[in-house]
Amino acid sequence: MNQMTAPPLSARAEATRASIVVTAEQLFRSLGYQKTTVADIARALHMSSANIYRFFPSKAAINEAICERVLAELEEVAWAEARRDGPAAERMRALFAATQARIQDICFTERRMHDMISAAMAENWPAIEAYIRRVDGAIAAIIADGQRQGSFAALDAEQAGHLVHACMICFAHPTVVEQCLEDDLPRLAAEMAEFVLRALRA
Repeated sequence: MNQMTAPPLSARAEATRASIVVTAEQLFRSLGYQKTTVADIARALHMSSANIYRFFPSKAAINEAICERVLAELEEVAWAEARRDGPAAERMRALFAATQARIQDICFTERRMHDMISAAMAENWPAIEAYIRRVDGAIAAIIADGQRQGSFAALDAEQAGHLVHACMICFAHPTVVEQCLEDDLPRLAAEMAEFVLRALRA
């Protein structure tokens, strides 16, 4: 075994680790990720802080795990359209609309999670880079389908996926969305989808 690879956790240890993440997320949603301490998490789980550190080396590692959980929901929005059958253009429109709606929900009704994701993006947490890469992949998959269907031009699908994702920043980046309270974000997402589709068409 590679000495740099950590041994797999037992089922019991995995369950304990999962409980820590779930409890920490609940506290993050009520107190905020910055105000929640490891001692708060340990107290809620009726265990010692030392036991928390057996599963997570730092509070930052807990932050990262919860950020990954929240981002996984956003990734699924994109991948649900990437996996769906149907015209690629229709799926791209749906991806833009669903992403905008979910981001707006996080920004305006889940403020504690918004604060954490904004910090993660500003500080370049590893979870953000992985999230961007996977959503790029979902968009690229739709573009590749559109090329097979003959509706999109023969571009480099991977590069195009990255560029299309960048076009979504105006309604999909929490910090940017927070500055656009007066804008009609659903309309903006729909118009940007049409702009992107014009660029992709064969």
